[in-house]
Order: sequence, then structure tokens, then C-alpha cells
Amino acid sequence: MKAAVLAAGLGTRLKPLTDICPKPLLPVLNRPLLGVVLAQLEAAGCFQVAVNTHHLADRVHDFLRGEPWSFRLSVSHEPEILGTGGGLRQLGEVLREGPFLAINADILTDLDLAQVYRGHRTGAVSTLVLHDCPAYNNVWVAGGRVVSIGAPYENYENYENYGKPLAYTGVQVVDQKMLAYIPPEGSSNLVQAWREAMAAGERLAYLTVSGHFWQDLGTPESYLAAHRRLLAGASPRLAGYFPGLTDPLIGPGARIGAGAQFGGGVCLGSNVVVGERAALKNTVMWDRAAISPGVELEDCIVASGVQVKDSARGLVLVP
Repeated sequence: MKAAVLAAGLGTRLKPLTDICPKPLLPVLNRPLLGVVLAQLEAAGCFQVAVNTHHLADRVHDFLRGEPWSFRLSVSHEPEILGTGGGLRQLGEVLREGPFLAINADILTDLDLAQVYRGHRTGAVSTLVLHDCPAYNNVWVAGGRVVSIGAPYENYENYENYGKPLAYTGVQVVDQKMLAYIPPEGSSNLVQAWREAMAAGERLAYLTVSGHFWQDLGTPESYLAAHRRLLAGASPRLAGYFPGLTDPLIGPGARIGAGAQFGGGVCLGSNVVVGERAALKNTVMWDRAAISPGVELEDCIVASGVQVKDSARGLVLVP
């Protein structure tokens, strides 16, 4: 089993956090998100993984070099970002023969990735993993294949008879022939490539999943939601990647002042300082952050090294 991890995105919706930390390295329960994804691929039996990079690439490269992965790891650096299409094409060229699993590096899921890979439909250019997620439902299916993405398929009358649309999970199995529908050079969009493949008569297959954990981490709100859900025990399977999971989750070397209160959904990185009588709820503090005595934080993300002296709600606090 081979896999591609799409990790080159700019993380625009997560600014200003991604001005100081590449999106794939955002800490989730004190572990870099990319590290969790790669550990899942390792557990699924991958023997080769390719990762693309662009924004703050040196930091991602340093992280990848610092971990003893059991699979063969290739890095596909993009000096000019290639988009979802161009990035996938370049990763596919690195992986060469045969189908490969592709996963976006800004999602967290407990899907059985080995089972997903085995579910690839023979003869299809790709098999998209779909689920019912109302906020993102824009993939229409009929007759055992995807027929439209983003809008109902014009050639199907009474498309409502085919059921409501589903959402793409950010996980797929890609056949090498899919790469022929992606421009050979420059930036391109994967959705457009899927549409061109369908227009050419290719089968874009799908696999529907349910009963799993899935969380997009593309915004500060969804980033906090991932912590809140995982700390509440929403995914026992993912909990195995975060030993000692408790709420609050307190990193090594953290110091908690007398009378500090935690209202749920709280994650503290290493060497964090929480002052006396401070109160935290639905808040993530990165390594070496500190809050003064009596300060109250709710729905906040505090980046590494920030010292918070005033109470806040719904803020992203960076140096």
C-alpha cells in the first residue's frame, strides 16, 4: 500500500496561526497533525508515503527528517504551489505504478485506511470516500459512480431521485490513469480534473462510510472543535495516538497555579504557565504560553510563547 499526503496548503483560513506554523504541523492534543496522519498510514501498512510541501516547507522537512518512519518517505517540494490537482499529479509521479491512497493533511479521521484502500473500485480513475456531512454535501452520485461535484448533474432529470448529495472526506484511492486528466505543468484544481475525467466517460467511483470520526481543521473554530470532541472521547480509536488523554490535557512541565479552573475542552502544551485563579474553557495553549493570574479565556487559541494578561473570548493570540 502506497499513500500520498497533500500537505502543501497555505492554511489561509487559519491565519494568523499559519503565519508562524505550517498547517500540517499544527499541534493537535500536543502532537503535530501530520505526525498523526503518518502514524495512521504506518499502522495501515503503508510501505511508501509521499508528502508535498510548500508553505514554511523547511519546518515540515525538519519534522519529517526527525521521525523514524518504518515506510519509505519521499518529499515533493513545490517552490510554486501546484494546487490540489498539480500537487496530486506530482505525488502520483513519485509513487509511480499502481493505485495509491491520497489523504488531505488538514483533516482528522479514524477511518480504517487499509480497508479504504481495499475498497478501491477496479477500473475507476479514483474512488472517493464520501459521507453525510451537511455543511459540505456537494457530491452527487448515481448508478454506482459520482456524476457531479458542486451542482446536480445536468444530464439527470429528477436528480432528487438519486438521494441527497454527500461530502468528500478528503480521502480517496487514485489510479495512475487519473493523472492523465491533470495538466502536466503548473497549478491546477483537482475538482476540475475529476470533472474532465467524468466528461471523458471515465468512472469516478465512491465508497460511502458512516459511524466514523471526522473533523476538518481548516479554521480556528474547527481546530478547537477537534480538541473538544477528542477530549470528550468522541473517537476511542484515535485516542490510541494520544497516550494519557484527559481533559484538561496537560503537557510536560506545565505549571498550574492554585485555584485555576478548567471548564472542558482544554489542552495545555509543554511548559505552559497558568496563573492562580485563572479560568480556561474550550481553549488550546501551545508550548511555553502563559496566562496571568485571574485571566479568563474561552474559545481561544494561544500560540507558543504568548503571554496573556487580559481575559478574552473567541480570539487567536499570536506573538
